[in-house]
Amino acid sequence: MAGKRKTNEAGSSTGHRADALRVLGVLKAATADQIQRLSSPHLTYRHTTKKTAAERKEARTASHRGALNDLRRHGLSVDGGRTRGGEEVRLLTKDGLAAAGLELDRGPEEMGGMPKSAGRSGASHAMTVNETVIAMIRPKPDLALVAGEPAEAIAAAHAWVDAPDGIGSIASYATEVALPATGTWRNPGVGCAWADIVLTAPEVGLPLLFIEADNCTEEAPIIAAKFDKYMRHFHRKVKDTDGQDKPMWRTRWSAPDPQWGDATHPPVLLVFNQVGPRPALQQMKKVAALTREHWQGQGADGFHLYNDKMPIVATTLDLLREHGPAGPAFWRFGREDRQNLWDAIGNPRRDAALARRAEDARRRQAQEAAEREAQRPVCADCGTKFTDDRWKASIAVDWGRGDSHPHLCDDCKTRALQAERQAEQAERERQQQERQEQEAAQASKAGGWLGRWRSDPAPSTPAVRGLAQGRLGKPSLSVAAARLNRMDSDDEQLLRGRIYGADHDHPGPKPGRRYAELVGGPLDGLLLDITGWRPEEIDDGVSLLTELGQFGPGGRALYDPRPGDPARWDWGGDSP
Repeated sequence: MAGKRKTNEAGSSTGHRADALRVLGVLKAATADQIQRLSSPHLTYRHTTKKTAAERKEARTASHRGALNDLRRHGLSVDGGRTRGGEEVRLLTKDGLAAAGLELDRGPEEMGGMPKSAGRSGASHAMTVNETVIAMIRPKPDLALVAGEPAEAIAAAHAWVDAPDGIGSIASYATEVALPATGTWRNPGVGCAWADIVLTAPEVGLPLLFIEADNCTEEAPIIAAKFDKYMRHFHRKVKDTDGQDKPMWRTRWSAPDPQWGDATHPPVLLVFNQVGPRPALQQMKKVAALTREHWQGQGADGFHLYNDKMPIVATTLDLLREHGPAGPAFWRFGREDRQNLWDAIGNPRRDAALARRAEDARRRQAQEAAEREAQRPVCADCGTKFTDDRWKASIAVDWGRGDSHPHLCDDCKTRALQAERQAEQAERERQQQERQEQEAAQASKAGGWLGRWRSDPAPSTPAVRGLAQGRLGKPSLSVAAARLNRMDSDDEQLLRGRIYGADHDHPGPKPGRRYAELVGGPLDGLLLDITGWRPEEIDDGVSLLTELGQFGPGGRALYDPRPGDPARWDWGGDSP
């Protein structure tokens, strides 16, 4: 214990020294009271039985004052003068800033700069910055650490815990951050903007917010000039690691991509602390008038679009303390009423209008879907509603042909096609059986067919032409081919080269006549005399009497000229 006391003579704990380093690493200059309220808010509700406010403050800040004294002895902090109220202000040394960076997990370039003239000026501006951060965070006490305190203190702690929350923790903030219009982040050019506070809290819908604090001591044109510098920085583009040109601020901070027609720059919050002689509300109006070119949007359908504009919001420190970020403490330049912070920096009218449009579109789509569903076909067999694909296929027309079963679902159509194929197969088998039976019946008559053919009187050529002109419709397959297969070679030789309808004494072709060879069927190999036939008569084909066909005596064999070879006429079937 003696060794620890010698190292930290003020007797501070490691936790309190770490608290002090984190707070000073963000705020750069702070009092023990501010460090305590940010890091140990439960202490505010202790020592409430002390008689005076000064005694209560001294008691609740004792631990952190001891931590600051030990940091000073280690060369990590120095005295920064006193506030106008007489409180000691502490600053971090270069080594202290490095130690704070380790506590905050930030690199040197992320720590920001030191406030200027903090000691000489009474740190008025730095204290306003600190109070703004505290009002934004609204640190809540751990009620378990307040147990045992007087009932009034416990009730006050409960009331504060139940009050609207603030935004983030001390690690969500940074102060004195350069926004270079020229130069780099590490070495910004002369005349760049320096943000008093930068808040990053994407977890609550605030990915990036710049905050400026003013004590109502500066002229409105001087304040307005800061926004000119902001806009120069926002317009600056540099190459990112992917080789693409991007706004410089996007290479350091993350933010959602801009929405169509409303690509705004990051918002800026202006907090006035009524310390100086200029009324805060008048300052707001003057600054708004001087910065109109940076924030004024364009009217749309019931709302405004702020493409390439900077949302500027103003409030007072008193309103911020009273309502917090979630309360109606913020006035957006160009609007009439105060809003909460999210509505003030956002575009709720646009969001509402887009939501209405989306809802209208949703209703239309739902109505169209319902109407379409009412028209959806139902399978005529099983009653199942068609799927979208089946519906589309049922009405599709491909090469002039539609769906074979447009009133059936896929499953029923498959079964129907299978049934049809089976029926067709059964019909083919039936017809084949019937042909075989007919062939067997005709086979018994085939013995004397050649003699009968020889003894028939030879029809004259005009008679043949008459048969062609009186041609009947073609039937299905004939058994003549099978019957011819059973003829012996002598019978086939007798038919080859003979003229259909010629007498037996002069059966062969004659000079000067035109003949067509009959191919296939019962008259295969015979020649047909077509001398003098007109083209339309030839195109019509012929129906020739023969008892050799499927229908026996009185039957006919049908022949048509072969396309591209008119000297050969192909058998097309038999008819009664």
